[in-house]
Amino acid sequence: MKILVLGGDGYLGWPTACYFSRRGHDVLSLDNFSKKKIENENGVSTLLSTLTIQEKIINWNKNNNKKINFETCDLLNHRSIYKKLEEFKPDAIIHYAEQPSAPYSMKDRSSAYFTQMNNVMGNLNLLFGIKKYCPEAHLVKLGTMGEYGTPNIDLEEGWLQINHNGRSDKLLFPKKPGSFYHLSKVHDTNNIEFACRLWNLKCTDLNQGVVYGCDTEELKDYSDDMGVSFHYDDIFGTVINRFISQSVTSKKLTVYGAGNQKRTFLNINDTLKCIELSVNNPAEAGEFRVFNQYTETFSINELSKIIQDACSELGRDIEIVNLENPRLEDAEHYYNPKNSGLISLGLKPIKFEKDLVKSMILKLDKYKDKIDIKRFLPSLKWQN
Repeated sequence: MKILVLGGDGYLGWPTACYFSRRGHDVLSLDNFSKKKIENENGVSTLLSTLTIQEKIINWNKNNNKKINFETCDLLNHRSIYKKLEEFKPDAIIHYAEQPSAPYSMKDRSSAYFTQMNNVMGNLNLLFGIKKYCPEAHLVKLGTMGEYGTPNIDLEEGWLQINHNGRSDKLLFPKKPGSFYHLSKVHDTNNIEFACRLWNLKCTDLNQGVVYGCDTEELKDYSDDMGVSFHYDDIFGTVINRFISQSVTSKKLTVYGAGNQKRTFLNINDTLKCIELSVNNPAEAGEFRVFNQYTETFSINELSKIIQDACSELGRDIEIVNLENPRLEDAEHYYNPKNSGLISLGLKPIKFEKDLVKSMILKLDKYKDKIDIKRFLPSLKWQN
C-alpha cells in the first residue's frame, strides 16, 4: 500500500514510517517541525534520536529496499497538503500531526490557541483534501483516551447506545476532556465523524492511552541516535518514561497528588501493531470507527510500585514521593474502559512488568549524565 505518515518526525511518526517500510509499503512521511520549535522555546530535548529526520532516513534507506520519502508540509497550509495528497494518492493516511502536550496546551493563552489552531484547523484542512483528491483513502487518526475524562459510567469505544423517554439511539460517547490539548482531540472527533457522515469518507479514530518505551523492533539494531524520540521532561514526557528516567538518575519517583488516578497505557511496539491492524482492516466508506487503543490500566501508585520493585531487583533503592498535583483531575474516580476492538483483530499485548522496566533502565543507564533532573518537576499548572 501507499502509506502517508503525518507528523513523521515524532515519537510515533518515525517508528511508524520504519515499521511500514520494513513490511514493503511505499511510505511518504511529512512534518512541519512545530514540536521542535516548542522544544527549543522551552529548553527541552529528546534523550535519544538525536539525528535529524533527514539523516535518519538516509541511514534507513541504505539498509532497506523500500525507501522512506520525507517532505516538509504544514497542514495549516491547505495548498501544501492538497498537493501531497494529489501527487501521492495514499491508500492509508496515518495522522499524528498535532501538538501532543497537555501541559503545554495549559501554559497560557498563546499555547492554548496554537494547540487548538494547529490541531483542529490542520485536521479540517486534511479532511477537505481527502474529500477532493483521495476520497477512497482510509484515515487512521490518533485520538486519546483523555477525550473521555473519567465519567462515572463504563467507557465504551467511541459510541454509546442510549435509551431516553422510550426511544433509543447510538450517539458519540459524551466527552469531558481535561486540557485544551484533549479538547482539541474532541473537536477532531466531531469534525471527522461529520465528514464521514456527510462525504462518505472512512476513518478509524484510535483513542490511545499513555505510550511508553525507548525502542522498537525495527530500530533496536540501529544506534540510539536513530531511535525513538524519548522525552522525560514536564512538557512532553509521559509518566512511565519520567519514572524510568528518575530511576536511572537515582531520584525519587514523583507522583502527582495521592496517586489513585487511573489511566490506560500501552507499549510503543503495541502502538505500531494497532496502527497496522487498523490499516489492514479498514473502516467502510461512510464509517467513523473508534477503537480504544490501550492494553492495560493502572493507577499512578501501581505504576510507581512496579518500577520501585524493579529497581530493587537491580539493587537500587528508589523512593516514591507525592507532589501537589499541577493538573485538575479527580483524585478518586470510577474507571472501566473497554478495548475489545483491536483485541478482536488480533492484538497480543505486551505487559508492563518488572523485566520490561529493568530493560528500559539498563538501556538508559548510559545516558544518565545527559538527563536534566530539573525537568522532572512540573513547571506548568492548570490554574496558572
